[in-house]
Amino acid sequence: MALSNYVERVYEHVVEKNPSEPEFHQAVKEVLDNLIPVFEKEPKFEKYKVLERITEPERTIIFRVPWVDDKGEIQVNRGFRVQFNSAIGPFKGGLRFHPSVNLGIIKFLGFEQTFKNSLTGIQMGGGKGGSDFDPKGKSDNEVMRFTQSFMTELFRYIGGRVDVPAGDIGVGARELGYLFGQWKKITQRFEPVLTGKAREWGGSLIRPEATGYGNVYFAAEMLKTRNEDFKDKIVSISGSGNVAQYATQKCIELGAKVVTLSDSSGFIYDPEGITTEKLNFVLDLKNVRRGRISEYAEKFGCEYHPGERPWKIPVKIALPCATQNELNGDEAKILVDNGIIAVSEGANMPSTLEATDIFLENKILFGPGKAANAGGVSTSGLEMAQNFSFVSWDRQQVDTELHKIMINIHKTVYDASVEYGEPGNYVLGANIAGFKKVANAMISQGHW
Repeated sequence: MALSNYVERVYEHVVEKNPSEPEFHQAVKEVLDNLIPVFEKEPKFEKYKVLERITEPERTIIFRVPWVDDKGEIQVNRGFRVQFNSAIGPFKGGLRFHPSVNLGIIKFLGFEQTFKNSLTGIQMGGGKGGSDFDPKGKSDNEVMRFTQSFMTELFRYIGGRVDVPAGDIGVGARELGYLFGQWKKITQRFEPVLTGKAREWGGSLIRPEATGYGNVYFAAEMLKTRNEDFKDKIVSISGSGNVAQYATQKCIELGAKVVTLSDSSGFIYDPEGITTEKLNFVLDLKNVRRGRISEYAEKFGCEYHPGERPWKIPVKIALPCATQNELNGDEAKILVDNGIIAVSEGANMPSTLEATDIFLENKILFGPGKAANAGGVSTSGLEMAQNFSFVSWDRQQVDTELHKIMINIHKTVYDASVEYGEPGNYVLGANIAGFKKVANAMISQGHW
């Protein structure tokens, strides 16, 4: 009871110190609730106040980003970089450009990133950044002017062995190119300060595919524990961006039938399944023409459900790959009632706490984002390794290394769940395994 009270006190303190940041509160609560058995086994973590330190970012940077649109009007956005924890390596985590971005969301993402990076086995700390700038509907010149202004402020806080941002929602190859160009212009250096770069100037093969592939690799490992696999399974995927696209591709390769994709306007249901040809249409639609997923329904004559999410469709496997809190408790109940056997998170915290509890209560294989979507940052780590050694690996080598990392993450998480008495509870296992590595490093390095 005392340990439970300790965790509760820390959580209440986090809420008090960080008001109006519900996503951050949710992320902290999800981790802390799983750590009580760790404190029972190893009281040193309470003695050294690791919880109090690990829930407080090392550094929070907020800055204005003025830029000029194509009409000559001055616009002002807000930029963020939260350097959460560097106990096991340089800060590492993406940049998100989206109107919903605020400090609480960036802190939640940075907190999650700390434990996700820990699970990869690569020496990377946790960080996250972004802006409330919306690249949708902006010209290339407007995006370039914004990103140059953003980097003019951010450059002083990042570096290949200090803090290495990457892409996230709203930050793709175009944005990363402009960001790196400005960083290089200001610093007169060429080093791996960003990952997710274009192949021509230091990017890694498989990086665009990595989060989607990694999510499917992790799900496949979960399925193996019940003598199941993807072959002939009906799969529902949310989102239609980078992660969703390549999760779909890998599912097709493994013999599954993907029947849904979505965007912020609604979802498509294609009961015949998304083929490679249809997926190529999505790649062009979303990556080149920047259109809406409704155009898929028009093109291929399938159902389109405006303003809805795909979780009402009966499937065996669900891969939420869009954004945080996109799958709630009511939708989780529908999935369970419809016979779901596995859910693997391709996005960051896409399931609400209520939804997560429902999946766990019903013994559904549930891969939390900090483990299941770690393929992207893992391949970013592989990109950094290639950059620092001035070599480029071929596609097969990168994919093989990514697959090995995801298998090892699954083993690490599963073994922790067994050690702490709940075999197959991947939420418990991921939180405990991710936390212990960082916490032990913090204690080893003193009271900072």
